[in-house]
Amino acid sequence: MSLLAKIESRQARITVIGLGYVGLPLAVEIASAGFHVTGYDKNAEKVDSICRGVSYIKDVSDVALGPHVQSGRITATNDPACLATADAVIICVPTPLNKSKAPDNGYIIAAAADLLPHMHRDLLVVLESTTFPGFTREVLLPRLRESGLVPGRDFFLAFSPERVDPANPTYHTRNTPKVIGGTTPQCLAAVQALYQTFIDRLVPVSSTDAAEMVKLLENTFRAVNIGLANELALMCQKLGLDTWEVIEAAATKPFGFMPFYPGPGLGGHCIPVDPLYLSWKLRTLKYEARFIEVADQVNAGMPEFVVSRLQDALNDVSLPLRGAEILVLGVAYKRNIDDIRESPALDIIEMLAEKGARVQYHDPYVPSLQLGEHTYHSQPLADVGRYAAVAILTDHSSVDYARVASEAALIVDTRNATRSVRDLAARRGVRIVRL
Repeated sequence: MSLLAKIESRQARITVIGLGYVGLPLAVEIASAGFHVTGYDKNAEKVDSICRGVSYIKDVSDVALGPHVQSGRITATNDPACLATADAVIICVPTPLNKSKAPDNGYIIAAAADLLPHMHRDLLVVLESTTFPGFTREVLLPRLRESGLVPGRDFFLAFSPERVDPANPTYHTRNTPKVIGGTTPQCLAAVQALYQTFIDRLVPVSSTDAAEMVKLLENTFRAVNIGLANELALMCQKLGLDTWEVIEAAATKPFGFMPFYPGPGLGGHCIPVDPLYLSWKLRTLKYEARFIEVADQVNAGMPEFVVSRLQDALNDVSLPLRGAEILVLGVAYKRNIDDIRESPALDIIEMLAEKGARVQYHDPYVPSLQLGEHTYHSQPLADVGRYAAVAILTDHSSVDYARVASEAALIVDTRNATRSVRDLAARRGVRIVRL
């Protein structure tokens, strides 16, 4: 039976490599479409958790995962032998930057190495991990061709960038439009046949290079505009203006303006990282991606600016930062999630500790975190008044900001989380310093 026939009859067996924020929700969606899915991950704890029907991803509930595990529609393993029986393999592994801010595609290369001995005719391979334009064609394809199989004839290779937005209440895997690009027209047809069974709308493009560039454009757009908003905050501080007032007034224009907001820096696996993949690629072509580089400099400098603002705010009330007790509100990289990857809060905590401050944090989604040799634990939101200052770095919806505004001595608010309680704070004599 051909691959397309197996897909149409739901007899195709799908293996997802990498069971993180991208891979696990994808596996559940594919299983919901009627396919048998095997999750392959080298992390034994993740494999064990899935086999018990217990999700470790907030966007995937046990209720959504459990029935698929119980029925045998979803299985998990750390044995690469599972790749031998797959009709389609979807690679969803991390793609971080190394210390010099160059792409680290080691996880993809390792996945390809695991797959290579099990390559067979009529196999579909889809890469979803973010990488630079040309990677699928220039790096992954030659590696898979070592099997002796010809793309478009013997096997099919495609790229489809993940578009995961953790904790988004509206858009999830199925109803987020999905960009797909194939190495050949036959490869595009194969990935389209599979993905249309569990994605509402597909957006085909002309090549894997174009699909890779789409992903980088999306997150470069956000990084550059957030960089502009952050620089606006720096400029407004120099000019004595209220950054949020300026942005909110500009946002009333019904055309030609889209509001972006400042913050303590960029976090998450995508926005701080993806544009630098593009910048790195262009440097190999002797071209400087100037907007990306400038935005990265501004965004990367925000944690230091926040620490400086906090130190100045303490100085204004004759308190030194050294020895001061500081409560950080929120360490996840964005509101209402438990993900601390690349979170600027981590840098800020370390900077404050290096300057001698005694730092505690409260985050309802992150019970503990390790920074260097020090383990921090989320503290109850009680006795806020004992802290010299409260720094709001992530604006979780469940935090009682009215209580904070009533009890804190000083608040440094990097997210405008206190906008609705400023009058209360003023009546209580609580000073709020915003970006």
